[in-house]
Amino acid sequence: TMGNWLVNHWFSAAVLAAWLGINIFLFTYYFLFFDRDERYFYTRAILGSALAWARASAKCLNFNSMLILLPVCRNLLSFLRGTCSCCRRTLRKQLDHNLTFHKLVAYALALLTAVHTIAHLFNLERYNQSQQGTDRSLPAVLSKMHLQGSKWLNPIHSNQTTVEYVAFTTIPGLTGVIITLALILMVTSSTEFIRRNYFELFWYTHHLFLVYFAGLVIHGIAGLVRGQTEQSMAEVHPSHCAEYLTQREQNCTHKCCKDPEFGSIPAESWKWVLAPIILYVFERILRVWRAQQKVVVKKVVMHPARVLELQMQKKGFCMEVGQYIFINCPTISLLEWHPFTLTSAPEEDFFSIHIRAAGDWTERLIDTFQLETPRVEVDGPFGTASEDVFQYEVAMLVGAGIGVTPFASILKSVWYKFQQADQTLKTKKIYFYWLCRDTGAFAWFNDLLASLEQKMAESGKADFLTYRLFLTGWDTSIANNVALHFDTATDTVTGLRHKTIFGRPMWNMEFAAVAAAHPRSVVGVFLCGPEGLARSLQKSCHQHSSLDPRKVKFYFNKENF
Repeated sequence: TMGNWLVNHWFSAAVLAAWLGINIFLFTYYFLFFDRDERYFYTRAILGSALAWARASAKCLNFNSMLILLPVCRNLLSFLRGTCSCCRRTLRKQLDHNLTFHKLVAYALALLTAVHTIAHLFNLERYNQSQQGTDRSLPAVLSKMHLQGSKWLNPIHSNQTTVEYVAFTTIPGLTGVIITLALILMVTSSTEFIRRNYFELFWYTHHLFLVYFAGLVIHGIAGLVRGQTEQSMAEVHPSHCAEYLTQREQNCTHKCCKDPEFGSIPAESWKWVLAPIILYVFERILRVWRAQQKVVVKKVVMHPARVLELQMQKKGFCMEVGQYIFINCPTISLLEWHPFTLTSAPEEDFFSIHIRAAGDWTERLIDTFQLETPRVEVDGPFGTASEDVFQYEVAMLVGAGIGVTPFASILKSVWYKFQQADQTLKTKKIYFYWLCRDTGAFAWFNDLLASLEQKMAESGKADFLTYRLFLTGWDTSIANNVALHFDTATDTVTGLRHKTIFGRPMWNMEFAAVAAAHPRSVVGVFLCGPEGLARSLQKSCHQHSSLDPRKVKFYFNKENF
């Protein structure tokens, strides 16, 4: 199983290993540097090892802040996907893990922020204690030096202050508090539950990233944590002179009589994040420019179960199967953009989406379209895994509920390819599984499946598409109706020839049957559905793939928004 995982995800594993390796290297290198370098001998005399913890975590925070924006540059990913279209599909497929990597980096930022904050709380407490010390200890002596000039070591100059006062009145303290709060809000509001049910909350709080980056760039400017200057090191090196600091006489003539002088560590967060910020600004400018291009809504169809279909046209719009677009409706909200998978085929002269009522924005959009046709703006299309579907000899498509949308595009495209007798179609067989909770949700998709079923039969390709519809939520009235009409040629729920199956699929049996029917094929498994189902399918892919390269292989693909 591990072998199969590495074959399928070698690029992801390499990126993960490199990311972890660089984090570990940066943390270890800078921890040892600040824990041992003699320029920070006197700083450590006050702060102890908390200095190294704070500085090492700061370096890793800079590195991860540099990375966090890259996975959400959608146009950059589309460009990379296009440039490596000649690469192996395993490499292209890894670009679909962009949001997983984005989340991973975000969790690393949260952990490192905790380490950095705790270390600096210790540092502030020690700075304060040292300043208040009245003895001749080294921390107390160092804290009293150069209080009038700019060569000081201890940023707390008064013995009347508190840690809280420093945290909220200095630039590093205040920006630290602000960016930590911004990070907490962004992480907590991006949980699966909030994203699915309160998308607006997730959308708006996520724009606190602007506050985060502004704070990050300003954070180190004051340079409160200091080290001994090069000139001072040459004159009074701590290895010779430290012992004399606590026991000097008034009329000292020794070469170590001069007080050591200190300077700040230059702020460098901006160097790490400047390039990604510029890249992201270009990304946003490109999105705004694309959004300004006129979109014509050709047709509005209201399907049962409050599913709205929009058929649109836009000059220069060019799509592939299973891609998605972002939609904005200025009448409802000027700022909110929501992702929807395209349900049209590239061969059609329009592009379409199906919108299910799920949350405030979609409810308002459906209500608005029932009264009038408002202006909409479109950004996209953006590429995801389903583009690769025709590269596999055998494809298993799994859609849950409205997650059937990318497969509407694929099945339509297959239909057109058959009509045009397309020779580029590598796919020999498609297995389609749709899991749905209620019968109403089947309605808008029935027409497509019925016409496809008929088309395949007329072309003598009836066995090209095998589909299985699973009704996962049902009541006694449906069950009684099914029992009454059990012998009919078409299904009582959908009106299709293939019967609806009640309950959930037994994936092991389904995969075993596909593996037996195609013992030497490469099978692409495509899912648009929940995480739990993704885990089940991924497990089945690993279990049923043969280690022998000449035998059946299952490759798992998941839609990501």
